[in-house]
Amino acid sequence: MASYRDLPGDSTVWIYQSSRELLPEEVNGINEASCDFMLNWAAHGTALKAAIELFYDYFIVVFVDEKSAKASGCSIDKSFQFIKNIESAYELDLLNRMVIAYRDDIGIQLTRIDKFEQLIQEGLVTENTIVFNNLVNTKSDFDSKWEVLLKDSWHRRLL
Repeated sequence: MASYRDLPGDSTVWIYQSSRELLPEEVNGINEASCDFMLNWAAHGTALKAAIELFYDYFIVVFVDEKSAKASGCSIDKSFQFIKNIESAYELDLLNRMVIAYRDDIGIQLTRIDKFEQLIQEGLVTENTIVFNNLVNTKSDFDSKWEVLLKDSWHRRLL
């Protein structure tokens, strides 16, 4: 399995945020399952140049270099099914887009978007709070715009 660092900047990215911090044994299990999945992941019979990596024990990120082989509907469906299987195996929610991840002095925090807006109103979250912009869709954007100040992300509309 390739490292995401070896993929070009225009590689496609899908970010799945966990509903809770993953335990070390879960991280190991997900990494093993990811390696197994990657061995057989293909589009129209052509192996995809791709990587699945975990970040901060909260995020499963799928990267695909679509220059070498374009991810087809079937291959995207297979990756989605892989994520659904991870959800089921580890009792996670990886698809809830109503939960925002941000950093505070303690570490990474997760909160529903309505609670996040309340934290902004209370001054506990500011334009300088680091947020995770899970809407990025290329590796270049992941590297430079995924973990950013709130004021530099789509989250700024909540200010």
